[in-house]
Amino acid sequence: MPKLIRLYITQVIAGFGLSALFVGLLLYVNVGNLWHLVSTTSGGIVAVVMLWVFNGIVFAGVQFGITIMRMAGDDTPGGGKRDDLPVMPREMAPVKVAAKRR
Repeated sequence: MPKLIRLYITQVIAGFGLSALFVGLLLYVNVGNLWHLVSTTSGGIVAVVMLWVFNGIVFAGVQFGITIMRMAGDDTPGGGKRDDLPVMPREMAPVKVAAKRR
């Protein structure tokens, strides 16, 4: 498996893990009386799953973006011999052009 795909999968797993932690904290702290709404309605489980999935998508994207941006590292040049390109002196050269009579 390519390294970039493996990196993406691990960041998605981390994002969905953070989403599960976030949704768990939302329910535990009972923000906006969310625990009561979820536990007393028939579609409460669907709402929690949707909250987890949509937050997971956002957190996974943020995780992957942060990881990619941190990969830049330092700006020190590396690789190559850093040889200067030869600069040829510019000289005018005569060019013979055959003229046609009319």
